[in-house]
Amino acid sequence: MSLSAALNIAQSALLNNGRQTSVVSRNVQDAKNPDYTRRVALVSSMAPGSRVVDVQRATNEQLFRQNLAALSAWSGQGTLSAGLEQLEISVNGVDNSSTAATAIGKLQQALQTYSASPSNRSLAENAIDAARQVVRSLNDGTAAIQTFRGDVDGQVATAVGELNQLLAQFKDVNTAVAAGTRAGRDVNDALDQRDALLKKISEYVPLSTLSRGDNDMVLMTKDGATLFEGVPRTVSFQATAAFGAGTSGNAVYVDGVPVRLGSGGNTDASGKLAGLVQLRDGVAAQMQGQLDEIARGLISAFAEKGTAVPDRPGLFTWPGAPAMPAAGTLADGLAGSIRINAAFDSSAGGNPELLRDGGANGAAYVVNTGGNAGFADLIIAYGDRLGQPMAFDTAAGLTTNISLSAYSSASIGWFQAVRKDASEGAETKEALAARTQEALSNATGVNVDAEMALLLELEHSYEASARIIKAVDEMLATLLAAVG
Repeated sequence: MSLSAALNIAQSALLNNGRQTSVVSRNVQDAKNPDYTRRVALVSSMAPGSRVVDVQRATNEQLFRQNLAALSAWSGQGTLSAGLEQLEISVNGVDNSSTAATAIGKLQQALQTYSASPSNRSLAENAIDAARQVVRSLNDGTAAIQTFRGDVDGQVATAVGELNQLLAQFKDVNTAVAAGTRAGRDVNDALDQRDALLKKISEYVPLSTLSRGDNDMVLMTKDGATLFEGVPRTVSFQATAAFGAGTSGNAVYVDGVPVRLGSGGNTDASGKLAGLVQLRDGVAAQMQGQLDEIARGLISAFAEKGTAVPDRPGLFTWPGAPAMPAAGTLADGLAGSIRINAAFDSSAGGNPELLRDGGANGAAYVVNTGGNAGFADLIIAYGDRLGQPMAFDTAAGLTTNISLSAYSSASIGWFQAVRKDASEGAETKEALAARTQEALSNATGVNVDAEMALLLELEHSYEASARIIKAVDEMLATLLAAVG
């Protein structure tokens, strides 16, 4: 080997060493950046010596896609779980203190006490007060549900705005990646930015990606709606001004395709938007339906029944009186409009002892026809009706032929089961997201120990190249001295 060839090889090694050291130093510098992907300097043998021909990112497409799916599932599940926790406190109160079931239980106790001493007007007043608390729990529950649905609707609008902003940012970065790839520039930093945006976007909607020439990328949802293809597609949503019990929230559209709401506590939907829509139009709406059925059951249980006359609302009434509410009134918000019949309310000039005697709807409905102060049959009958099976609408999602007391308790049990499933699902999906992120980090992230070991090897390589240059220098000096 000639001295000039040896010198060229040593110089090439120093140049390679400098670039490799720069890559390793960058890796160490960004080791704690979760959006940074490890860089690798590729060295190719060339005569004479070798050179760094490219700097590539360490990638694992399969793990990255699994991580996107896990992030999306966790986001949707976490959104549902957090919303259910809020809904429970707003509607049911701490330890279910505000539920209709609790209030109905107290009403039953008041009726039992009153039936033991039906001549005691104070006990009649107490029973009416207990009934008033039942009404208040249903009215307040309905108001809390609709307020909650309105709040969630606002969160949907905010999330849609944030998603559109992320898609606009994605367009800029994707354009930079494609243009840089065509021009042969280093686009690794832009690719890191694009992957970071994909993670953020997947928190809102489940993603499917397609890579084309020049590193250009197309984004779609799991349902097949196009999110991005050259330009962002429109994600649209029209917020609802106010929610009533029968109000249906507007859908979120991705390129004209509605976002599907999930079902179940451990929801089958992914992404924050699907979780929010499920809260608004799934769980909260079904909870409202159950309250409406409880209200209808109360009106039916305390209806006044007469001979050869139709049943009429008694202690509990509604705006449609004197008719009885028909089955299937889930969308009517009956729980929000149920009231105590003024005929029983002493503060409104009524007589609470009608609960003992009957007759709020006229003489044909009087049961205590003898005016006996010790008459307790009707009071006992009302208490018995609360424990007798009745038909409920299947749309509310609960057992259809049980007592009103059992139904109101089953409503609490249903919600607690959904909340528990949602909480456990959130823990499971969070763990899955963490595991896929860890696996991705192990495959593409920076191991500082490994990088420092590589840096030590590069230092040794530098020392070897320096010794070669020194040896060549000494040989050339000896040769020149001999020639001189």
